[in-house]
Amino acid sequence: MADLLTRVPWSPRLVWCGGWLAAAAWAGVLALVAAPEPHRVWGAIACAGYLGAAGAALWAARGRARPCLSVRVALAGAVAVPLLVLLVSGAAQSEVHVMERAGVLTLRQGHPYLADPRTVAEVTPYLPGMAVLGLPRAVWGDGGPLPAAAGDARLWCAALFLGCVAAARRAGGGVPGAGGAGRGSVAGRWRGRAGTGRAAVGALVASPVVALPLCVSGVDLPLTGLLLLALVYAARRRPVAAGLALAAACSLKWTAWPAVAVAVALLAHRAGPRAAVRGAATAVACTALVLLPAAVLAPGPLVRQVFAFPTGRGPWETPAASPLPGRLLAELGPGGWWAAVGLLLACGVGVAASLAVRPPQGLVAAADRLAVGLAAGFLLAPAGRYGYLALPLLLAVLARLVDGTRGPGRATRSHVVRGHVVRSHVVLGHVARGHVVRGHVVPSHVAPGSHVVRASGPPRTAPTDPPAP
Repeated sequence: MADLLTRVPWSPRLVWCGGWLAAAAWAGVLALVAAPEPHRVWGAIACAGYLGAAGAALWAARGRARPCLSVRVALAGAVAVPLLVLLVSGAAQSEVHVMERAGVLTLRQGHPYLADPRTVAEVTPYLPGMAVLGLPRAVWGDGGPLPAAAGDARLWCAALFLGCVAAARRAGGGVPGAGGAGRGSVAGRWRGRAGTGRAAVGALVASPVVALPLCVSGVDLPLTGLLLLALVYAARRRPVAAGLALAAACSLKWTAWPAVAVAVALLAHRAGPRAAVRGAATAVACTALVLLPAAVLAPGPLVRQVFAFPTGRGPWETPAASPLPGRLLAELGPGGWWAAVGLLLACGVGVAASLAVRPPQGLVAAADRLAVGLAAGFLLAPAGRYGYLALPLLLAVLARLVDGTRGPGRATRSHVVRGHVVRSHVVLGHVARGHVVRGHVVPSHVAPGSHVVRASGPPRTAPTDPPAP
């Protein structure tokens, strides 16, 4: 047993164990004090899952398996099991039922809004794109336990979020100039300590910041994933793909609209004004195409439920009443409400000015700029919740993990293209290492036996034996 404990350094194990224990304490407190039943159910199950993950991190013998094993235990205990229990029991936050009703109404009347809602529960404060996540319930209905569970909007919110994160990891790793994920960067050093980028992303998904909303509602996770994907595509100089991701996000909630300015500024810096115009045009046109049916068929309900209700100006009292600065100002009366709106607009002007004066140069910088703007907006909005602040936090952390999921490229056999110009300091570096074969330079990452081409003359093959030091 003593040999088992000494194979892995204590400090990384204690970091992972301490993190899971903190998550377990948070989930345990939530299980005891949370009013909504889904939160209490999640807290009780997730607390046990986090304790199991802490034990796995402490007792695993192999360094590489340690974080992966504890992350798998946390994902099972804090995501898979509570989500299954909540799906079977049908317990969920009201947002889930709102999305599913929106899908049913869209199939029936072409838009997701009731003409005359009687209660707050009948209000749909989302844009028409959110109804797409409720379409499986509308199609499959409640004909048995399996169709009812498969049609639950939480599953499709989770699938969209995880799909966007996976696509962002594939497209965003190793982006030149996207924020820096090399060995010397913060993301690179963190990745080295965590083991792998996949384990880091898995740990974030298993954390309470993601696991709780994923299991009980999931409404803001698709928005976060789409915003992340849009910024990644902008950093990759793909304006049409970035515009489509922005349109998908902007058709879910209007709080995603500021992301268009950030992504356009990033595109303008990395790909030029023409690419920025293409991205902005794609985002605006596709968003308008999604909103057009509801704007034509139900303009009144759209304005009252989507724009007036979340800001506290509709005929129904919004449940988003956390004592944030904007909410406290709005409670002072009409003057306080206008003061909160004025501060909110001033904050938006400040972020826009910062984009014009100093545009973001990479993925992490753009995500941070958007996160700051969204956090300030949620704090100064006339109505808001503490939980809204998880979106900018999650966006900033995910951008760093996506930006650091790929390290330096592996050694591969390659062909040096005829006429390729090598910088003088690179040549001198290879000469100093002795990597010169018959008048031409063999890069250090090219395996012995690869083919190279001289600056002039026919191609020649390097000898199979490595050069002498």
